[in-house]
Amino acid sequence: MTAHDAPAPGLSRQQCKTLALASLGGALEFYDFVVFVFFAGTMGTLFFPADMPGWMRLVQTFGIFAAGYLARPLGGIVMAHFGDVTGRKRMFMLSILLMAVPTLLMGLLPTHAQIGVAAPLLLLLLRILQGAAIGGEAPGAWVFVSEHVAPGHRNLACGALSLGLLAGILLGSLVALAINTRLDEAHLLAWGWRIPFLLGGVFGLLALHLRRQLHETPVFAELQAQRRLATELPLKAVLCEHAGAVVLGMLLTWLLTAAVVVTILMMPTFLQGMGVARSDALAGNALAVLAAMASNLIAGALADRFGAGRVLSLWSLLLGAAFWGFFHAAQAGAYSHALYALAGSAVGLTAMVPAIALSGFPAQVRFSGLSFAYNVAYAIAGGLTPVLLSLAMKNNPAAPLHYMLAMAALGVALGLVVQWRQRAAGPLTA
Repeated sequence: MTAHDAPAPGLSRQQCKTLALASLGGALEFYDFVVFVFFAGTMGTLFFPADMPGWMRLVQTFGIFAAGYLARPLGGIVMAHFGDVTGRKRMFMLSILLMAVPTLLMGLLPTHAQIGVAAPLLLLLLRILQGAAIGGEAPGAWVFVSEHVAPGHRNLACGALSLGLLAGILLGSLVALAINTRLDEAHLLAWGWRIPFLLGGVFGLLALHLRRQLHETPVFAELQAQRRLATELPLKAVLCEHAGAVVLGMLLTWLLTAAVVVTILMMPTFLQGMGVARSDALAGNALAVLAAMASNLIAGALADRFGAGRVLSLWSLLLGAAFWGFFHAAQAGAYSHALYALAGSAVGLTAMVPAIALSGFPAQVRFSGLSFAYNVAYAIAGGLTPVLLSLAMKNNPAAPLHYMLAMAALGVALGLVVQWRQRAAGPLTA
C-alpha cells in the first residue's frame, strides 16, 4: 500500500474540487450523448420515410441510438491503452473534444425530406463517433476520480462522478421539456429539434475548458515516477491475468445498463406509448434523475461505511420493487411522478458498480481493465436493450418490467458474491 492509499478521515479541499470539476465536465459530455433519446420520436419523423410504420420508425431510431453503444468498445479500448501508458488526464481531455464536434454537426444535418437516405446514414455516422468518445469518457472518469482519493472513499467518489453523469441526463431532459413546452409540433419539426444539439457543442467546449484545471492522478504520477507503468500491451495483461475481474465487471455493467437505459433513458418514450403526455413523461423523468443523483451520493457513502456488496444487494432489491410498482401503475393508467422518482432512486446502484469493478485491476492496467469490461458489456446490453425491448413490447407490453425484475435478481446475486469475496479475502485491491 502506497502513501496515497493510506486511509483518510475525509476528502480534502483539493479532492472535493477535483470531484466537482470532473463531475461537471462529465455532466456536459453525457448531455451530448443522451439528448438524442429525448427526441427519438421527432428524429424518427425527420430522418426516416413518412410512410414507414410508427413502430418500425421507433425501432430504427433506437437502432441509431444503440449504434453509439456498439461503437464504445473500440474508442474505449484505444483511449484506455493510452490512458494507462501516457496518462489519465490526456484521454480525459480528448474524449470531450471527440464528443463535442459530432454533437454540433448533428444540429446542422439535413433531414430525409432534404437529402433522402443519406440523412439517416449521416446521423448514424455521427452517432458512432459519439459512441467512440463516450467509450473512453465513463471508465476514464471513474478511474480518474477513484485515483484521486483513498480506497476507503472510492464508492463515494464514483457516486459523485455518477451524479455528474446523471446530471447530464437531467440537463437533456430539462432542455427537451423546455423545447417541447415552448414550441408546437410544427416549429419543433422545422427547426426546434436542432437547438439541443447545437447547445451540446457549446457545452462540450465548456467541459473542455473545465478539464484543463484538473491535475494528473497521484496514482499514475507515482507509477510514472517509479517507472512501473505497463511494459506490455495493457489489454493483453487484462485478458491473460484478470479474466475473473473482467467477467465480474461485465456483469456489473449489465446491471448498470438496465438501471440507466431502461429506467432513465427509455421510459419517457415508453410512457408516451402508454398514453402519458410528453410533458408529463419528461417532467417525471427529471424527478427520477434528481432522485438518482441524490441516491448515488447516499449509496456511495453507505457502501464505503458498510461494504459495497451489501449495499449493492439492497439497492438491487429497491430497483425491482420500485420499478414493479411504478410500471404497473403506469400501465393501469395511474402514472405517478412520485413512483417514477422512487424507481429513479434505485439507479443509485451506479455508485457501487464502477467502484467494485475497477478495484479488481491493478493500477498499471486499471483503465484498460475497466474500459474493456464496461464497454464490451455496455455495447452488448446497452446496444441491444432498446431495440429488443421495443420489439418485445409489440407482443408483450410488460417486457420492460420482466427485464428489470431479472436484472434486480442479478444485482442481488452480484452483491452477495462481492460481499463473500470481501469477507474471504478483504478488499478486491488496495
